[in-house]
Amino acid sequence: MKTEAAILVETGKPLEIGHIEIPILKDGQILVEIAYSGACHTQLLEARGRRGEDPWLPHCLGHEASGVVLEVAGNVTRAVPGDRVALSWIKASGIEAGGTIYSWDGRSVNAGAVTTFQRHAVVSENRVTVLPDALEMQEATLLGCALPTGLGAVMNVGKPHSGDSVAIFGAGGVGLCAVMGAIVSNCNPVIAIDLIESKLEMARTFGATHTINVSDKDVVSGIAEICPDGVDLAIEASGRPTVMATALSAVRSRGGRAVVIGNAPKGQTIVLDPLQFNLGKSLLGTWGGDSVPDRDFPKFASFMIEDEINVMPLFSSPYTLENINDALDDLEEGRIGRPLIEMSQR
Repeated sequence: MKTEAAILVETGKPLEIGHIEIPILKDGQILVEIAYSGACHTQLLEARGRRGEDPWLPHCLGHEASGVVLEVAGNVTRAVPGDRVALSWIKASGIEAGGTIYSWDGRSVNAGAVTTFQRHAVVSENRVTVLPDALEMQEATLLGCALPTGLGAVMNVGKPHSGDSVAIFGAGGVGLCAVMGAIVSNCNPVIAIDLIESKLEMARTFGATHTINVSDKDVVSGIAEICPDGVDLAIEASGRPTVMATALSAVRSRGGRAVVIGNAPKGQTIVLDPLQFNLGKSLLGTWGGDSVPDRDFPKFASFMIEDEINVMPLFSSPYTLENINDALDDLEEGRIGRPLIEMSQR
């Protein structure tokens, strides 16, 4: 069986669309027909060559999707054919079956334990989660990365109390999910910060009580106008080291926490004032919002099903797989919150 995929052949160049041969499944692997794939800045960094040397070229990309299980290999118990599933780079329980090698016109194409920029994908059992019946496939796509990272950074790492003040630096897809996490956690005020006004308008749609456009206002002084002592919690979702340092400066003394989500290009460094730590502030990192799929994905799905959050405004109009390079360009330029690639479209 062959399927169509967007393949990274050379970093810094557009992805190439090719028909790849699906190999026989290994123990612990699942064949999924992809319905929708998302894309985030991690894929941008990979595609643009900003994560350093790439020894796996050519290879498939993508780690956030929804789809339907077509086939499972031996000892898989997490899903059965016909199940609707979310695909995620965050490991759940189940078999870690490793990567896959596809064949493309006589060439080998590498793939990790989950890839999603393709119509069909071989994935490891521990990268799929069966969806509740009431959850739409478009919404379920975000369970792969954006929701667990954004909501988890707030709820699992920042752990705010009701009424805590929160500032979110960067109103892209993950940052807007962090806004939703702050609203679900009953935080107030919730301050969204960006330099693109359309993103700030979207943040207000998701419940941000205040916005700061850094193109016309100093962010620290802007936050001080709202919270004179600093915010209880800051979430950094821009991927810029200078913003990471600013997020720490913006939280209150004696207990303020700054959580870094954003991925900076390889080789960049952060400069911090040690006084910030003497003031009793904490700078925290996170791996996917410290989310555990078996524990957190049902909870995040219930937020969508019960209309506690509405993720649909995040999405662009769907792209086709053939237009995936346009999706990545639009994401990089900040023209969209989260690209949605619909695999049934041609």
